[in-house]
Amino acid sequence: MTDELRERLRGSGYRLTPQRELILKAVQRLGHATPDEVFAEVRTASSAVNLSTIYRTLEVLEELGLIRHAHLSDRAPTYHAVTDHEHFHLVCRNCQRVVSVDTDAARDFAALLRERFDFEADLPHLTVFGTCCHPEEESP
Repeated sequence: MTDELRERLRGSGYRLTPQRELILKAVQRLGHATPDEVFAEVRTASSAVNLSTIYRTLEVLEELGLIRHAHLSDRAPTYHAVTDHEHFHLVCRNCQRVVSVDTDAARDFAALLRERFDFEADLPHLTVFGTCCHPEEESP
């Protein structure tokens, strides 16, 4: 991945810095992470990374197509690597559980939007809020 990352950065006028590599690896390791969570992850590895560096680097990595963001809460966006399968998110308002769902599950919905509204949905950016349908276990 490092050579591919180096080439993508170079092709867009950037260079591969230790901080950029560290931040991308943190996003990959964390799965879904806010900028603050990425900062907490990389802070122990490098004192040269501050929060503004995290935000700028996340923007660059997203521009290059290496990560995506989603809004899984009313707080900061959450970032994840695109090396995973293309997916959208289900977020439970009760327990805050996040489920990644393959975009194929929403293809019919996307086709309906295209057909009825002449609208092309960005499925990997989709987040559906609701509640888990699992009854809570009763206490003894």
